[in-house]
Amino acid sequence: MAALRDGDRCLVGLVGSGIGTSLSPALHEREADELGLRCLYRTLDLTTLGLPADAVGDLVTAARLTGYDGLNITHPCKQVVLDHLDALSPEAAALRAVNTVVFTGGEAIGHNTDLFGFARNLALGLPDAALDRVVLLGAGGAGAAAAHALLTAGTGTVHVFDVDPTRGHALAGSLRDRFGRDHAVAGPLDDGHDALARALHDADGLVNATPVGMAAYPGLPLPAALLAPPLWVVDVVYRPLDTELLVTARQRGCRVLGGGGMVVFQAAAAFRLFTGREPDPGRMLRHFAALVRDGSAAPAG
Repeated sequence: MAALRDGDRCLVGLVGSGIGTSLSPALHEREADELGLRCLYRTLDLTTLGLPADAVGDLVTAARLTGYDGLNITHPCKQVVLDHLDALSPEAAALRAVNTVVFTGGEAIGHNTDLFGFARNLALGLPDAALDRVVLLGAGGAGAAAAHALLTAGTGTVHVFDVDPTRGHALAGSLRDRFGRDHAVAGPLDDGHDALARALHDADGLVNATPVGMAAYPGLPLPAALLAPPLWVVDVVYRPLDTELLVTARQRGCRVLGGGGMVVFQAAAAFRLFTGREPDPGRMLRHFAALVRDGSAAPAG
């Protein structure tokens, strides 16, 4: 766990694309204020900087050299950043995805707090959800965290779909290696959606871990006709908080859960890694609700 470098001061940042309206700075800075710390949280937006995803390595190096305590990493860099770190926590190594980098002892250590964030949000938001079969859209960093969290929570089988079949099969393979051969399968996310329709017919739940639904990528990640009770639907996207997927699924009678809780719980875990101090997740949830209600920023990051 990181120790604050300058007494009660902390300098951290967020690296990703389209993160200019992120709530992460306010969440971390407000919780630090509550604990008597001075936290400066900056956004390093690849879109604004005109940089590709693989520039995350240069940003990690620059942050380490300029005295940052750590970085949060978001879309599209959670897997790209792996090649630019000195070591990984056990969870980050298992997921092959990093959303939190801590600079300690001259090294950049990668962690993954998304798994905890997803698991906690699901447990609180859909505590009685059936978990025999779950369809997962997206095999990137967020998808890997959701899949591992689901199987850790007792899901029977996760059916992975991704626009990149190679990535989908790679995630399913890593899940089988960790949880057993019957616990994960991969399917093609083809234009006809036939395989997806068959999987959803027998599924208890659907998790969207693609960027579709974000402000920069509006729309639905699948045909609306495939959404029907008793299917429950979780969206890890929270920019906007009420995505088109959640609105549509709710209108069609499905129980839904947004990504707000996930981002708060993963932020609390990252705050602990950055500062070595124990945050209050309940208080951070209230901060988040107030920020959304006040419209001071559109959720992101």
